[in-house]
Amino acid sequence: MSESSRKNKNIHMLWPTPILRKKFPQYEEVNESLVKLFCEHRIADKNSDIEAPIYSSTDDLLRQYDNSSLNQLFAFISQSVFEISSTMNSEIWKNSQSKKMNMEVVGAWFQIQNGHGYHETHTHGNCAWSGVYYVQVDDNEKRESNKALGAMNGVTRFYSHHMDVIGGGYMDSGNLYLQSTGFDSKPEEGVLCIFPAHLKHTAMPYIGLKDRIIVSFNVQVHGDQGDAVFDYDFY
Repeated sequence: MSESSRKNKNIHMLWPTPILRKKFPQYEEVNESLVKLFCEHRIADKNSDIEAPIYSSTDDLLRQYDNSSLNQLFAFISQSVFEISSTMNSEIWKNSQSKKMNMEVVGAWFQIQNGHGYHETHTHGNCAWSGVYYVQVDDNEKRESNKALGAMNGVTRFYSHHMDVIGGGYMDSGNLYLQSTGFDSKPEEGVLCIFPAHLKHTAMPYIGLKDRIIVSFNVQVHGDQGDAVFDYDFY
């Protein structure tokens, strides 16, 4: 959003797309434990190809392990989900019969990626928010020094909603702002990124000295008295 549009009261900037990025304060001690857990899990998986460029666990990670480091991480994730969800919904929640909102993790899994491994453009269903937590990856200087991939090495790229409608569309100097169609979340150890589950995104190819290890998750948020707030009618 430009400074001029913020100051012009005649222009309404509608339908924002919120993305939260923040660092987990206890990431160093927790990440070391998670790397050990995930690598042991992969080795124990009889269906795993250790040479494959990408490995994904099943999405029942929290049911498989009662692990202190995982519990610490998901306590931080829970707090962060409420941070972004309450920021976006605070005025609407005032009209809810519910006095308490509860978060339910409906899927949590880890991925190990290297050797040009990537995850094609996709969205997540059956949830309000999704997220990625970067457990291990090369630091930015090493990661971006890769001659083939450069700054795009291992980033999580998000695509704007208008991406679907500008393909082949008319472009001139009056709507150049539509060319801003992507946001790149740099993979940095200890950083959590939460986004609307319907937002298209891609895990770009990665090559590194360290494997790129992430935790991904899907969550729902429900009121203790149900989710209905609006009356539905025809006008």
